[in-house]
Amino acid sequence: MEEIKKDTSSENQELGEISYKGSALEDKPRDVIENLQNELAQQKDKYLRLYAEFENYKKMVQKEREELINYANERLIKDLLPVIDNFELAIKHAGGELNSEWLESMKKGVENTLKEFLRILEKYGVKQIETVGQVFNPELHHAVSTVETEDMEDNIVVEELRKGYLYKNKLLRESLVTVSKKVKSSEEASFSSHPSGVHNDKNKKED
Repeated sequence: MEEIKKDTSSENQELGEISYKGSALEDKPRDVIENLQNELAQQKDKYLRLYAEFENYKKMVQKEREELINYANERLIKDLLPVIDNFELAIKHAGGELNSEWLESMKKGVENTLKEFLRILEKYGVKQIETVGQVFNPELHHAVSTVETEDMEDNIVVEELRKGYLYKNKLLRESLVTVSKKVKSSEEASFSSHPSGVHNDKNKKED
């Protein structure tokens, strides 16, 4: 009987060890799954970051490519601008020296050539900057001198010395201009001579 009891206790011990090992085996796959999920989340995050960087790179390359195509002729067009200047100078100087039909015919021919030339440039995105009568814009105009006047406010373009050009809304060359400077009247000058204008107020009270 004692031998049978001993055998039973040993069997119980073996069953306990098996059940312990079974629970350990059950816990192990859970850890593996959690580790795999964490690793998958990390890889997904890396992928999303790389994808975003690649998309930004594609956009940057596309933008540079578009700018290269759009402004491929910029240098050529800029080199042609002095030709336009010479045409305009020829027309300007010929205007006061028309002593014959030949000169007038030549002037007309140059004017027509210039118009056609400007029309072709405008077709490819080149436009002249408006100047005379416009408010001075330092981004488009370069002031060479100022002219005092009572008829205009300050910073109005009164004369264009050299035309400026835009190429597809990009500044190709700024305009050289003369800008107005309003002359103050005697009353304004007297009032501005004193910082607070008190001197003028006293004179008015005495009158």
